[in-house]
Amino acid sequence: MQFTYDTEEVLRVTAVLVNTTADSSRSRTDELATVQELQALLDENGYTGRRDRDSAELEEMRSLRPELRQLWSEGRDEAVQHVNRILREASALPQLVRHGGGDWHLHATDSEAPLVTRMRVEVAMAFIDVIRLDELDRLQLCGADDCNAVFVDLSRNRSKRYCDVGNCGNRMNVNAYRARSAAAGKDG
Repeated sequence: MQFTYDTEEVLRVTAVLVNTTADSSRSRTDELATVQELQALLDENGYTGRRDRDSAELEEMRSLRPELRQLWSEGRDEAVQHVNRILREASALPQLVRHGGGDWHLHATDSEAPLVTRMRVEVAMAFIDVIRLDELDRLQLCGADDCNAVFVDLSRNRSKRYCDVGNCGNRMNVNAYRARSAAAGKDG
């Protein structure tokens, strides 16, 4: 199963945004504390359109993170209701656009709409694909005991268990190896 490139990109950026909270970030601090950090996140992820670059926009984006985390863990019917509410509230009107060297893809708000509105609607549009394809199980919480990050499992066999935020996969594999070695040492 492969989503369209724009759906994959929106889901990936959504995970990045959600994982800026103190309980999910690599640094265990809020990594979206300043306007400059927001701008860097948007630049690093190729986010286009209007940017106000002020504290009000920063606070709107910070307050969006819990809603996006909630969407990540909702069941299919709850996600449908949530997506429909977002689209209704934004008076979303899907249209094909092309920008930044990318091919045609869907946007449902004007590029001059406020950043938080565009982000919410783009996430809702990506979730339409996820829901229609019944692929919500690809939206995962990290399997590490001490990590609260989210990620998108785009592997063919749906085998990804750990996020990329805190090197959790390597860390958990080392812990498992040490536990096995310790158990083997006790048996021998």
